Amino acid sequence: MIRLALVEDDPRFRESVTQAVAQTADMTLSAVAMTRREALALLEGPAADVLLVDLGLPDGSGIDVIAAAQTAWPDCAVMVATLFGDEARVLASISAGAAGYLLKDALAAGVVEEIRTLHAGGSPISPIIARRLLGHFRPAAATPPPPDEPLEEQLTELSERERAVLDQIAQGYVAHEIAETLGVSPWTVQTYIRRIYRKLGVRSRAAVVVEAHRRGLLTDEGRA
Repeated sequence: MIRLALVEDDPRFRESVTQAVAQTADMTLSAVAMTRREALALLEGPAADVLLVDLGLPDGSGIDVIAAAQTAWPDCAVMVATLFGDEARVLASISAGAAGYLLKDALAAGVVEEIRTLHAGGSPISPIIARRLLGHFRPAAATPPPPDEPLEEQLTELSERERAVLDQIAQGYVAHEIAETLGVSPWTVQTYIRRIYRKLGVRSRAAVVVEAHRRGLLTDEGRA
């Protein structure tokens, strides 16, 4: 059973998430907060498996909640669900510890599946957010490898199938879409994703794309 904690001040979105979770057999809404203050107090209680956080709270930023959750609930996966897609908030959220970043207009219908993906080790991120991150970090792709780490070694640390999955991630596709493209199960894709994260030393989808660019691991399609 996936225990979800929700930090959301918008009653309509809060209700839509509540209803979606209530219709599942593998998920429960264990805690709800509507303000930054309530969320910080919530973190003093039993830990959830997934924390879904809005950024624009009435009394402050949800980024503070994300940062606090890293200490209070270190094993909890955090995902942002917000209307804000500007670069500053995206980068600040990822730096604070968010492993997923989704815009609300693209999330409502598939919130349950995205929560499952996050809990399974994935990092759901809206395609438009992924492109903005790539735009921000693109100059890093031209950085040459350090002298003690030859490019040949960097380019061979992922298997052929792992690189195929990596390219799909960089283009903004989620696990079930990658599974359809490669003709494998979503659980197999999640296994590849975990391996890629481990090999590249990252913990989120945004970070893996940035690191892959830095190492020159993406094909032309993945860089597009």
